[in-house]
Amino acid sequence: MAAKFTVYKDKANQFRFNLKAGNGEIIAVGESYPDKKSCLKGIASIQKSAPVAVIVDDTLEKAPKADKAKTGKPKAVKPKTDKPKKEKTEPKV
Repeated sequence: MAAKFTVYKDKANQFRFNLKAGNGEIIAVGESYPDKKSCLKGIASIQKSAPVAVIVDDTLEKAPKADKAKTGKPKAVKPKTDKPKKEKTEPKV
C-alpha cells in the first residue's frame, strides 16, 4: 500500500490532515485549517516541496563565536613600503 494523506475534522471543527506510510503508521501531521480548501492547499504544498526539500540538522553543534569583549577589533596596520624616506634639508639663505 502506498503512502496517503488523510483529511479529517478535529474536536474544534477545524480541518486537519496527516500523512500515513504504506503500513498505515502516521508519519506527519498538519496544522489546523479553517476550511477544507486551505487544508488541501497545505497538502499540495508538501507534495510540491518534499521531493526537493533539503535536510537541515539543527542538532549538530556549531562552533562558538569569538567573544568581541575579549578579543577586541583588530587594529588597522599601515602597509610598509620600500621607498626610502626623504631627508630634511636646511633651507638656503
